[in-house]
Amino acid sequence: MDKTSEDLKKETEKWLAKLEKERASLRVVSEMKEVPKAVKNMDAYIKDTRHFMEKGDLVRAFEAVIYAWGILETLERLGLVEKER
Repeated sequence: MDKTSEDLKKETEKWLAKLEKERASLRVVSEMKEVPKAVKNMDAYIKDTRHFMEKGDLVRAFEAVIYAWGILETLERLGLVEKER
């Protein structure tokens, strides 16, 4: 594996681990029916990240983890979810 691929794999693993930690403490605080759907979509991107990592498709794995982070950050900024303490 070349240096770029190694770096991409390392970054993807780092952000996936952080995301999974955040996800474990996530709680929906909005009654909007779309919020659980968005969380489910985020979970699908997390699963996709793992799938692409296993297949060695590092670019798609990184894209998937970044999409999942985007969903999480959007939900948090809108006050639709929060972290359990």
